[in-house]
Amino acid sequence: MLESLVPEGLDQSAMARLGLQRLLLLRALITIFSAVGVVIFQSLSSITVPASLIIALLLVIALSLGFGLWRLTVDTVISQRELFGHLLIDVVVLVVLLSNTGGASNPLISYLLVLLAITATILPRRFVYTFTLGGILIYSYFLLRDISSGHGMPMGSMDQDRIFELHLVGMWIIFSVSAVLISVFLTRMSAAIRDRELTLAEARENELRNEQLVAIGTLAAGTAHALGTPLSTMSVLLSELDNLDEEQLKASHIKEDISLLRLQVVRCKDSLNQLIRYYHKNNPAEEESLPLSDFASDISDYITNIHPSAKVNFVIETEADPVVISDQSVKHAVINIIENGIKAASQEVNISFKLSRNSQIEISIDDDGPGIPAKVMENMGEPFISTRKDSMGLGIFLANAAIQRIGGSIEMFNLKLGGALTLIRLPMAKIKEA
Repeated sequence: MLESLVPEGLDQSAMARLGLQRLLLLRALITIFSAVGVVIFQSLSSITVPASLIIALLLVIALSLGFGLWRLTVDTVISQRELFGHLLIDVVVLVVLLSNTGGASNPLISYLLVLLAITATILPRRFVYTFTLGGILIYSYFLLRDISSGHGMPMGSMDQDRIFELHLVGMWIIFSVSAVLISVFLTRMSAAIRDRELTLAEARENELRNEQLVAIGTLAAGTAHALGTPLSTMSVLLSELDNLDEEQLKASHIKEDISLLRLQVVRCKDSLNQLIRYYHKNNPAEEESLPLSDFASDISDYITNIHPSAKVNFVIETEADPVVISDQSVKHAVINIIENGIKAASQEVNISFKLSRNSQIEISIDDDGPGIPAKVMENMGEPFISTRKDSMGLGIFLANAAIQRIGGSIEMFNLKLGGALTLIRLPMAKIKEA
């Protein structure tokens, strides 16, 4: 109940605006019920409320509702003091009504506790304590007035009057204790809820930011891999060309080397353009989907072009063509694992795509290398773990983060006959109904 009163994930100005909306709604409902109550009260009691007073109060309430609705349409900030002022309007209307309908003997005086509860949930403690003290003073004024003048008390014997006075004093004590408890405990509870909501909002924001950073980081790591081979090829070719004299540079095979250099430059540009396009997406962490055949084809083309001398076998072991959840970061994660297998393999790497029993896409990558070292296996998935001097050890960490982000998983095993096996499971995309 309390959490419904405390706005979630809003700053102070937004909380004040939402608090005013709820206060206006409550004011309208209470006005309707009070009008009905006054009619019933006058039919059962000897006290008569002047019609002019009722009309005046209804007019004041209507004007306050109109002003409040107008303030909600204006873009200027609704301050906490202004919201407290709207609460005081209800207090003034209530005091005027109580002055003419029995004072402390009118049960409607308990509505002050409702207004206090609203104050405790949406305003700081200084306003709450001020309202608490004011509410107790108002109740005390009506109590003393009724006891001293007999106003609002039923006519009866001395004993009956004494009992009714004790009843009024008891109600005043209950009101005062309730007001103090509300001001102390409800204020703390609402503050704790607001703090929790702010913490959760910050956690959600940090999680989203981390997901985006991981996605971009994974793509950056994949781009680094993509740039590594072309740059190495270019470095070798340029070193060879640099050692040739003018006559040797005129040979026909030099043009082939220059064409290869141009091709490598194009590959580098394409890799960088992919990274830039991915970074400038509205939501880099947004999930995409594509058929498994296209997904496997993109990875196969990349590996074939970047590692033409490597013996890599691609097999799709399913007749259906399911749609897999993927994006550039996931593709680079899979490519990263395959490239690790290529570097570790003695002769070949086998890659298969199939549907698993739990309706996931399973990518199996096995090589005939020495297997995964024990040190790496023990710390699998942690950053900066690598056995190669030329590696930062972020590949597996970023790959694991990117695949887990879309609900997938990575498992790595050492095979008994030698080599390593990596199982990558990716979720299938849900088919949208037309």
